[in-house]
Amino acid sequence: MTPELALKQIWTLAGCDPTALHAVTLSGADPGLPSVFRVGSLASATIAATGLAAADYHRLRTGHRQRVAVQMRRALASFRSERYLRIDDGPPPALRDPVMGFYETRDGRWIQLHTNFPHHLQGVLTVLGCENSPAAVAAAIRKWDGATLDQTLADAGLCAALIRTPEEWATLDQAQAIAGLPLFEIERIGDAPVESPRPGDAKRALARVRVLDLSRIIAGPVAGRALAQHGADVLMINGPHLPNIAPLVIDNGRGKRSALVDLREAAGRETLRGLAGGADVFLQAYRPGALAARGFGPDELARIRPGIVYVSVSAYGHAGPWSQRRGFDSLVQSASGIAWTEQRAAGWAEPKHLPCQALDHATGYLAAFGAMVALARRATEGGSWHVRVSLAQTGRWLQSIGQIADGWKAPDVSIDEVSDCLATVASDFGRVLGVLPAEELDETPVFFALPPARLGAHDASW
Repeated sequence: MTPELALKQIWTLAGCDPTALHAVTLSGADPGLPSVFRVGSLASATIAATGLAAADYHRLRTGHRQRVAVQMRRALASFRSERYLRIDDGPPPALRDPVMGFYETRDGRWIQLHTNFPHHLQGVLTVLGCENSPAAVAAAIRKWDGATLDQTLADAGLCAALIRTPEEWATLDQAQAIAGLPLFEIERIGDAPVESPRPGDAKRALARVRVLDLSRIIAGPVAGRALAQHGADVLMINGPHLPNIAPLVIDNGRGKRSALVDLREAAGRETLRGLAGGADVFLQAYRPGALAARGFGPDELARIRPGIVYVSVSAYGHAGPWSQRRGFDSLVQSASGIAWTEQRAAGWAEPKHLPCQALDHATGYLAAFGAMVALARRATEGGSWHVRVSLAQTGRWLQSIGQIADGWKAPDVSIDEVSDCLATVASDFGRVLGVLPAEELDETPVFFALPPARLGAHDASW
């Protein structure tokens, strides 16, 4: 599938005006990175959809239409933004714990561990009863059958995935639940008056749109970052006790302010309710139901703030027996057959992930796209809205849009080869070299108005 057809699928599923697609120019073709999957089409289409939705919201304020252009090489650079990040001309930041990776089990299967958070690592070591080293973990895992270990770790609330073929994945109840869902959902959840876009900077598509970003790691933060680069006022909210990965805070914090709010305390919950009352978009990437237990589910937010656009990002989707299972991009790739397919195509001795966190980034852009479509609907018909996306739904779509048999032979792309896609900004972290936004809009330039900030650097206020 070409990027143009992929974009048309997204735009049509959202029920948007098909004539707007004539304003988009996409260039480049797969494979742009070494993969049998059409990662470039995924990148170009999801980023272009975001840009086109921003242009459409700007049109509601100004009456002006504008063109959107996306080059695939720039879109793929955006999909690898954390990989190209540099601080003070230093080496690439470490993004992974040494224990994270693939391990062979007693019955000849493979399992992937995800141990980037300290408590996840310690939990795995406790289950395995071994020391903290890849060699010790490998030896311990060789005493387990793959499916048993996969279930044991999931039951313990830890992060792992048995490597499955696409056919094995398709037989699971979770895969069948995902198969019954569209790529994304934009659902009206309450009544509210029409809210036209507020007067603001005509050069920023989302001027004066307020976004609360309650997410960490990649998919959710990419969504908030995408809204920020189109001019939204994005306030990132972290819990003071929750772990983070420093380079991802930097990469995905560009364009945002950052505040700490402890939802374990009544005062923190009251602060968030106050913020939500003044927000347009409430973006969250906790497991389904987690925030609702604190009083911040979509229905509660629609009562607190009629007209809210509530965006939910999850790993395995909101339906099915795995809806509460912890997950990350690479685990969804492993569980759903993507890592197995890449291994088989390239003839590798062990499973192989995509050459970027494609499910994370695509899901993030789809979340931002859905938020902007919902804002446009609020501006024309009113209502409160709920947007739902998941890594697993995005992965299913990637697997459906076709493969390139020898795509894995494409050369990798070094940071020097995308130097024109990067820019440096001064920040509290030092000189940050990061990837620029990939979409180009001819009336509303896309850029980060703020450098990345340390967690809690700002007040929890608008």
